[in-house]
Amino acid sequence: MAETAGTAPQQALSREKMQSYWARTSKLMWIIMILWFIFSFGIHLFAPSLNKIKIIGFPLGFYMAAQGSLIAFVVLCFWNAKAQDKIDEEFGVSDE
Repeated sequence: MAETAGTAPQQALSREKMQSYWARTSKLMWIIMILWFIFSFGIHLFAPSLNKIKIIGFPLGFYMAAQGSLIAFVVLCFWNAKAQDKIDEEFGVSDE
């Protein structure tokens, strides 16, 4: 296979390393999915009780639905990318 300019050839991972790599990647994926579920559905289940608290005149349940969840999703995206890059570098399969 021809090597493209500026990239090093990727070494093949052993079966044990591949299983370890997938275990770490899978664990990260499940953590992200659980957090996504909590911010998508969990917090909103408590909206009626959160609406008793006001922030700048808006009920907290509304604020969490309109702003808090979106901020959490963006943070989750960046955290996922950074954590996966760290795993990739550890196993020597990073893009860079």
